[in-house]
Amino acid sequence: MAQKSTLLLFLTLLLHQMAWGQTGVLENTRTTIQSPDKNLSCHVYQKQASDGRRSIFYTVTYKNRSVISESALDIQLDNHLSELAMALKVDKTQNWCEDLTFIKTETSKQDTTWKPLYGERSVIRDHFEAATLSFQKASNADYKMQIQIRAYNEGIALRYFFPENPKGSYYQIKAENTEFALPSGSIAYYTQWAQGKYSSLPLKDWVDDCERPLTLKLSEGLYVSLAEAAMTDYSRGKFKLHPSKPNSILVSLDDKVDAITYFGTPWRVIMVAETPGKLIENNDILLNLNPPASNDKSKGWGDWSWVKPGKIIREMTLTTEGAKTAIDFAQQRGLQYILFDWKWYGPALTWDSDATQVKAPIDMPAVVQYGKERGVGIWLYVNKQALVKQSDEIFPLFQKWGIKGVKFGFVQVGSHRWTVWVEEMIKKCAENQLMVNVHDDWRPTGEMRMFPNLMTAEGIRGNEEMPDATHNVTLPFTRYIGGAADYTICYFDKRIKTTHAHQLAMAAVYYSPLQTLYWYDKPALYEGEPELEFWKQIPTSWDETRVLQGEIGQYITTARRSGNDWFIGTMTNNDARILEIKFDFLPKGKKYQAKIYSDDDTVTTKTKVGIQTQEIDAKSVLKVNLKASGGQAIWLKEM
Repeated sequence: MAQKSTLLLFLTLLLHQMAWGQTGVLENTRTTIQSPDKNLSCHVYQKQASDGRRSIFYTVTYKNRSVISESALDIQLDNHLSELAMALKVDKTQNWCEDLTFIKTETSKQDTTWKPLYGERSVIRDHFEAATLSFQKASNADYKMQIQIRAYNEGIALRYFFPENPKGSYYQIKAENTEFALPSGSIAYYTQWAQGKYSSLPLKDWVDDCERPLTLKLSEGLYVSLAEAAMTDYSRGKFKLHPSKPNSILVSLDDKVDAITYFGTPWRVIMVAETPGKLIENNDILLNLNPPASNDKSKGWGDWSWVKPGKIIREMTLTTEGAKTAIDFAQQRGLQYILFDWKWYGPALTWDSDATQVKAPIDMPAVVQYGKERGVGIWLYVNKQALVKQSDEIFPLFQKWGIKGVKFGFVQVGSHRWTVWVEEMIKKCAENQLMVNVHDDWRPTGEMRMFPNLMTAEGIRGNEEMPDATHNVTLPFTRYIGGAADYTICYFDKRIKTTHAHQLAMAAVYYSPLQTLYWYDKPALYEGEPELEFWKQIPTSWDETRVLQGEIGQYITTARRSGNDWFIGTMTNNDARILEIKFDFLPKGKKYQAKIYSDDDTVTTKTKVGIQTQEIDAKSVLKVNLKASGGQAIWLKEM
């Protein structure tokens, strides 16, 4: 079936291209939108084929260098029959852009700032120039569509928007064939699924759709990340190779979408930067493309004071005694939460499970109270079966118990139905003042702005699988561009494939407002290792974030500021290397005490991490000797 669908798509696109043997750009449709700094330009225009059909195309350039060459903007709906579809006897869909008459272009601009509850920076600028191209169906003027474009300094975003149509409000989207024609020689950092390994591949011979965000290195040296933003009430879009155009990618929807006008598709985002680190620094564009959180106080929205970032450890024994030990450890080591993972309410992977009943030997009221007295909150894991069956019952109950958050397990993802379901679960948690961590194959697309109680998500190959260091230094430039990720960092477990300083540095390099530490570890394994003061002191929400240096799959140095303190993490891949860290990002004239935590085989502790202290200022340059799979962490405290 999949091969047949691919063949039909290939034939459709081939005939489509043949019809463009004689084409002409409809000059009145030409629209150019530029980023505020004028580096990025997006050109949109309509062309008419020799058979009279019209299609919409766009291009993107950065400083006059091609990023996206001529690419089609196309979406397939089931409302009308196209002659081509009838001739080929394929699904009764129509490429909407083939039967559109251009009406007008409207432009606007915005330059505002907003303050998130938590994040990689305390103030976010939302600065863009925008254009809306309006069209209507030539065959039926009641059917209208807009192409909405925003040009940020960080990238280009575009989407399809369908105004209200009282005469035919129900639309079913069958496919979205938005194209991205990239320069020859582009390399993609490819993974098939959210928790998969990454491979650097040319734009050919992919075995399956590619997960998003998709980071690419262009042949001319630019870096691009193709991302999805505001993927709510819709079907997840991944990326697939174009069946007939080399070096081109298409959006690949997981499933059809049932929609009622008015509605907009998710934003297709083309982030562009001259260094891979800038892609990480610029990922606020995904938040900006999402609406702010609702202030509907009747549903518990508006007062988000109960949403509190922090660090969390998993309680391994599922006993009252073990929980109290974990709470004591959390209090001593600067952690804010403990988690009861699956099986606290019995077997989780069954419809017969009951998440209203504590089946493990845990005195939940006593544990919650013990934690409250010590400033440590409790999170509970709940698997999808109980979430589907009992959400209306368990979330109010958990709030009554004094639970702080819920970790969703093995959620269904991808289709329109399950996207909406996850959103509803997050909303219900918000109404009951519960924070959320979504685990398994789900990835965020900037929803944290709309749902501030959504603290983090998995969608990552982390320490549950114990990946190697090369994978670890690929993640910041790929998965983490999409937003916070729960890597489940370990420290003492003997299965980790990196040095301990590498794991230590992750807390600074990897962003997660709910940061899981000591995932496979137990409090009893702690023997007073002095370097763990780095994890004790480090926060999980930041005033400023800078990527000081890095190459995808090679190495990275990230500096994050909270108040006057800076926390810096450096990680290398499976290879040893020597790096230099420049501190010219620090305020001139100020001095800092630097505690430097590095791999050191001469240290007598089992973790082999040494600590050095020295004075640092904006003129300082630090030489870093990194072991293979190693790392370094630095805590800068203003003097």
